[in-house]
Amino acid sequence: MPITSEPGQPHVRPEENARHGRLTVRQYRPVVISYATGLLRLDDRTGELLALAYVPAPVGGRPYRLVVLLHGAGGSARQGLELMLPVADELQLLLVAPQSTAASWDLMIEGYGTDVRRIDRVLEEILDEFPIEGMAIGGFSDGASYALSLGLTNGDLFDAVAAFSPGFAAPLVTHGHPYVFVAHGTQDPVLGIDTCSRQLVPRLRALGYQVTYEEFDGGHEVPTEVVARAVAWLAIAAGASAHT
Repeated sequence: MPITSEPGQPHVRPEENARHGRLTVRQYRPVVISYATGLLRLDDRTGELLALAYVPAPVGGRPYRLVVLLHGAGGSARQGLELMLPVADELQLLLVAPQSTAASWDLMIEGYGTDVRRIDRVLEEILDEFPIEGMAIGGFSDGASYALSLGLTNGDLFDAVAAFSPGFAAPLVTHGHPYVFVAHGTQDPVLGIDTCSRQLVPRLRALGYQVTYEEFDGGHEVPTEVVARAVAWLAIAAGASAHT
């Protein structure tokens, strides 16, 4: 898990780009009159799926908290979305689930690049259309590893990272100090807990990240009760970030 700590900078430096995992999009409050809600599909000009999004019905003009959710290897945007879909309305979470350009995320195949640019494009479109206050990123399996890697790289954009059964974190550069939640099954036959989270979490803590870590009796999965605890943690992390 190569982690390189660098002094945080408010903006992308010239040498840092998509090949380093850096996102260029930045959060701002658009002038919003009306917008679509419910399940939305984001396509490119050829009709290829870029991402799915779920937008709850607005409540009193409140902005949404945006959560980017990343699917596992061989998975789909819908699978990513379903990680937190049951609680999105109650907690006013605007969920965005990108579809990887290949069977898994670019980092696992040829290094940062194609998926970073796709996520940048999707987030730019979302931030242009919807009122957002606070952004987090999470995922399962390969998606968890990618969420950690992008989250630590872009901790000046994401204030929290939720990783369900991650294998590693591999940021080339780091910015900010997002809060981190990691959960892993003690009987995971795909990404063994001893070689993954039990090594990953201490290293993150040693680098100064505030990590909430939970082990559960299970395999390579995301139990409902673990998601519930992660969502409760996410609310606490949002509150903490708002006061820093």
